[in-house]
Amino acid sequence: MMPSVVIIAGGAATRLRPVTETVPKALLMVAGKPFIAHQLLLLRKNGIKKIVICSGRLSKQIEDFVSDGSEFGLSVTFSVDGEKLLGTGGAVKKALPLLEEEFFVMYGDSYLTVHFNDVYDYFRAYSGMGLMTVFKNRNTRGNSNIVFKGGKIITYDKKNKMEEMDYIDYGLGILKKTAFDAMAAKEIFDLSELYQDIISKKQMSAYEVSERFYEIGSLSGLAETERYILGRNLSSRWSKARE
Repeated sequence: MMPSVVIIAGGAATRLRPVTETVPKALLMVAGKPFIAHQLLLLRKNGIKKIVICSGRLSKQIEDFVSDGSEFGLSVTFSVDGEKLLGTGGAVKKALPLLEEEFFVMYGDSYLTVHFNDVYDYFRAYSGMGLMTVFKNRNTRGNSNIVFKGGKIITYDKKNKMEEMDYIDYGLGILKKTAFDAMAAKEIFDLSELYQDIISKKQMSAYEVSERFYEIGSLSGLAETERYILGRNLSSRWSKARE
């Protein structure tokens, strides 16, 4: 059985303002639907049954739209940051009581076409406290932040650029609850800080993804993602028409 997926959807979405001043990024219309609807339907196709959404600002709007997830054939619960944003890592830490021992983590602005089952099988084969999916980016879709050699993550650093960095975090991870023991004293922190700790302990496996990711974190990314989803839907309807 596939583990739960945590969707981190509590960011301020400053790059998309003024649109996101009154509407959360998760509910921006993409190809005729709120973006989170595309995410949830894609997760269901990947065999996911349980979702935990980490939300923050404008959370009520997302909760009203998604509800318990039954409309999407899923079970959805919410973990809300509260008055202060906890950071991506702090938000997931707060949600731990809602999760099993191991779970997927992804971002609320990502549309990921990788097969989740393949990623999970890889994680189970290599064990460890976590897994990070990586993509050979060469700075084409954001700044590369990973040195990846011989199937292993050598360095992961979002702040300090190195010439050898050709890869980027694809946006899908798997974590065990025990990985958060290192952050017991912290309430607010970025997920990258936890990832760096796991890598330093040589407990992070890496799954290389060959196809690019899509995201709606910027206006250009939103437009690209919409074109991709529209094209995918047209292709699907064409295939069904020929059956």
